[in-house]
Amino acid sequence: MTFPGGTSVTRLSVYSGTCHDGLEGGTPHLHTASTEAYVVIGGSGALQTLDVHGFRETPLSAGSTVWFTPGTIHRAINRGGLEVVVVMQNAGLPEAGDAVMTFPPEVVADAARYREAATLPVGEGVEDAVRRRRDLAVEGFLRLAESLSDGDPGPLQAFYDSAVALVRPAVAGWRRTWEDTVARETQHTAEVLDALERGDGTHLHSATLLEAPPEARWGMCGRLRTHDVAHPQVRSPLP
Repeated sequence: MTFPGGTSVTRLSVYSGTCHDGLEGGTPHLHTASTEAYVVIGGSGALQTLDVHGFRETPLSAGSTVWFTPGTIHRAINRGGLEVVVVMQNAGLPEAGDAVMTFPPEVVADAARYREAATLPVGEGVEDAVRRRRDLAVEGFLRLAESLSDGDPGPLQAFYDSAVALVRPAVAGWRRTWEDTVARETQHTAEVLDALERGDGTHLHSATLLEAPPEARWGMCGRLRTHDVAHPQVRSPLP
């Protein structure tokens, strides 16, 4: 009963407010295990990306659909009311640990310093903390972009190495998430196809409607309306 294909969705209102480079937008980061997609439903902006091929800026407007694989450092730029539906692999793993923000190397290389910089307070002061976190990541992003522009991929490789070290302790838990969502859904689809090939439609009697109401929270790129697809509400109970 997971979301189709073991994916997840979130509604994203990209942050406004100017960073120290004069641009408005979200916190640059990458994902280490999951591909993520942006389906733009309103406003305008751009997606800035860094990878081994260098820097790229892709315009975004209503109807734009882009996606990026693990290792693609991405930064959402808001040029006016940018609203996005984010589609994620692995039951929302990109919002549950599979992200490393582009803090400067001395922070990313130190797990304790990274956690301190990445963690938001509960209650008062969260908006200021969101801005500080974003600005620190933008600082690191710009340094990586400058190094790549100068033909030096070394800092990017060092960032990748630090990112892997940061997430490595969580991988066992991620594997369980993957097994309970993507792998299980894949096996279920294989069983359904086998049944249909035999002319067996028994599974159709288990038709179910499910819903995952939105929950508002602060994200890396903007204000989020997330959906807990791991614990949906059953609207059509199984017989």
